[in-house]
Amino acid sequence: MARQVLARASAASATHAKPTQPASNPRKRRQSSPSTSTALASSRAPAASTSLGTLAFDDEGADDAADADVLASSDDDEHDAFPELDLDGSAEEDADEEDSFDGSVHSDDEEDEMDDEELLRLELEAEQNEILSALSDAGDDDDPSDLDELIRRNTSKPDEDEPEPSAIPGQNKAIGEGRNGAAESDLPPDYMRRSRTVRSKLTGKEKKVWDDEIEPEYASDSSTEETTNRVGNIPQYWYDDLPHIGYDIDGKKVMRPATGDELDRFLDGVEDEMGGWASVVNKNEQEVKTLTEDELNLIQRLARAENPDESYDPYAPTIPYFTSQVMDMPLSHRPEPKSRFLPSKWEHKKVMKIVRAIRSGRITPRRPGAPKPPEKPRFYALWSADDDTPTAPHPMHMPAPKLAPPTHGESYNPPEEYLWTKAEEEEFDALEKEDKKGKVVPRKYGSLRLVPAYQNFVQERFERCLDLYLAPRALRRKPRLDIKDPTDLIPRLPSPQELRPFPTTKSVAYVHPNGVRVRCVSVDPTGMWVVTGAEDGEVRLWECAVGRCAMKWKVGSEKEPVYSVEWCPDREKCFFVAATANKIHLISPLPLISDSLAARSAAFALSAFNAASTDDDGNKIRPPTQPDGVAWRKPRDISEREEGRLVEVEVPGHEIKQVTWHKRGDYFATVSSPAGARSVLIHQLSKHHTQAPFAKLKGDVQRVQFHPSRPHFYVATQRHVRIYDLMKQQLVKTLNPGLKWISSLDIHPLGDNVLVGSYDRRLVWHDLDLSTTPYKTLKYHARALRSVAFHPSYPLFASSSDDGTIHIFHATVYADLLTNPLIVPLKVLRGHDIKDSLGVLDVKWHPKEPWVVSVGADGVGRLWCN
Repeated sequence: MARQVLARASAASATHAKPTQPASNPRKRRQSSPSTSTALASSRAPAASTSLGTLAFDDEGADDAADADVLASSDDDEHDAFPELDLDGSAEEDADEEDSFDGSVHSDDEEDEMDDEELLRLELEAEQNEILSALSDAGDDDDPSDLDELIRRNTSKPDEDEPEPSAIPGQNKAIGEGRNGAAESDLPPDYMRRSRTVRSKLTGKEKKVWDDEIEPEYASDSSTEETTNRVGNIPQYWYDDLPHIGYDIDGKKVMRPATGDELDRFLDGVEDEMGGWASVVNKNEQEVKTLTEDELNLIQRLARAENPDESYDPYAPTIPYFTSQVMDMPLSHRPEPKSRFLPSKWEHKKVMKIVRAIRSGRITPRRPGAPKPPEKPRFYALWSADDDTPTAPHPMHMPAPKLAPPTHGESYNPPEEYLWTKAEEEEFDALEKEDKKGKVVPRKYGSLRLVPAYQNFVQERFERCLDLYLAPRALRRKPRLDIKDPTDLIPRLPSPQELRPFPTTKSVAYVHPNGVRVRCVSVDPTGMWVVTGAEDGEVRLWECAVGRCAMKWKVGSEKEPVYSVEWCPDREKCFFVAATANKIHLISPLPLISDSLAARSAAFALSAFNAASTDDDGNKIRPPTQPDGVAWRKPRDISEREEGRLVEVEVPGHEIKQVTWHKRGDYFATVSSPAGARSVLIHQLSKHHTQAPFAKLKGDVQRVQFHPSRPHFYVATQRHVRIYDLMKQQLVKTLNPGLKWISSLDIHPLGDNVLVGSYDRRLVWHDLDLSTTPYKTLKYHARALRSVAFHPSYPLFASSSDDGTIHIFHATVYADLLTNPLIVPLKVLRGHDIKDSLGVLDVKWHPKEPWVVSVGADGVGRLWCN
């Protein structure tokens, strides 16, 4: 115990051995020469030796004393006076230092230096008194000569060439030889020539400088390794549930940076050349770092359990640095110097100098009145730059279109004549969402503070943001046009007076009882009869030129309307088909036609029932197989046969949308829903055979049509029109009209042009010789289109809509492939009333005259003539 205490006291005395400055001139700095310092240290040593006595110590204090002398000599070279670093009395020194600054602030560093040296001297004397008391308690067996040896070794530099004493007899000689012989022989021969002595430019003293270059990877720091988040090396999981990741040097929160979601990580992986797998997250920096090729190579070598250094050769030839004889004792038993495990005294001095300057007010890191860094506003423009400084516009910058200014219709206090009636408001509420866009119901308020919030504000702003974000912008560079007459911009079209004849006026009305809604209409090939189908389940036959109802047939119940009627295009036969829920009725007006025509029509329709069941050889003829759910039947009641009901065909599905005939009059096709692959069926009347041409259909079929001259079959789904070759059984072409929902379809008599109507108020003209995209897209109806039709002989076509109008167009198709079709609007026919938001439901042309027949939801069929 006494040995340890005394060794500690000797180390402390050697550390604090420093000459004092005279008190007469405290402000003047003074350097002490090495001789003076040595004399003072030696003069103090005998005094301590005389008062303490001698004890037996081991030789561990020799090196400590040598280190203390080095510190004392380096302390003399320091020009500026700083407080010494006393590890044993650091608490007392800090307390005294705090008391001195709390009481008063010194104006100069020299006064602080004198106070610190006086405190150190007093502490040294107190420690010596403690050592004396400890020695007195330890006993009287210690030898006083050992204490003199300790004082001598602490006040003089030990001889490094002298071998260290060993506790084992006979080992000092071997160890000395190992230190002087083997240790020095292992050093490079030019070891001492690597250093040179130069004079310091700061202190004026001589110092040694080594010529070896510093390795940047191990012996120096890099500024790039400094962290940008000054929060310290702390566990990041402390702040997992907080919006910040720590605090900076000023005590302010360091907010957590924004991180991307899964979509951002996926896009980074797509854009990255390595696919994003070569990146790691630095939690201290809160950023994603991409590993370099060298780092990836290092990781791969570690994963393969290989040496990280590529230049390392595990099979290099062995160099015998040491002999094969193992020594029992180490070559050197010198203890570690205190500089390796004690804090740096010079760093402590520099820190204390800065602390004194801050306390005295000479350094003010956050002084009052200093300009503060600009704080980011709480609310700011989302898409603006970090700074509001005006910059030059980007060459590809496209400004967003501005919102339309409000109109007078949005006034909060309009005149009385601008307010809507109740009927007008109900009509506005019945409109579709697209038709209401941009319209506001005028309201009258007494003052502006009574105006409520706009209910569509959020929705309109959301759609505006979608347009700005998703809609591409393009700068149209239009050439300057030298327009002298504005009429030159209008296309040169022939006058409608030159394109007569076309229907212009109402001629005959086919009025149905009780205003029942009429869904479909058809005109026979001779142009004498008109047949209509209504929602009351009755099919009515009208004289075309007179408007008299000649006959009617009840083919469905009150809840089963007639969806479609179509006359057979063959003039040698006189019958039509009518479609209800899931049945097709083949009807002929036998009492109203000639006997020969009636006989031919009935014989053709019933020929399959009367066909022979065996062939000429007497073999039984196997009837053709029918799709599931299809059945051909003959009416059982004689009265039904006398009325003209010839055949009934039952098909799968709940609703037959359409019936259309082939030009020859033997085949007709039906469209029903929902029936899957059997929604489109082709029926042969002469053999009473039905076939499903498609095993699988793409989309919900809306309309079908036969080509007038080719074995092509047109199938219109909601968005596309597909053309199939029935002979080759393959797809020929797919038309892309660009419509949302196709409602009607018709083919030009020449077969090279197609008309397509849709529920989104558009009519599309397809020229099959040009492209699969539309040749013309017309939007002139206010509501959905219900029907489109080409005239079989005149260059006319018509379209009907729910807005109650019928538009007549002139359409000339040229035989020259270099000339595009000519489309000229001729007339708008108005005469049907809108009922339950439905207008004109079907329109058909007269086969010989430029007349058109239309039916609507108001229960009236009309013939329009020229």
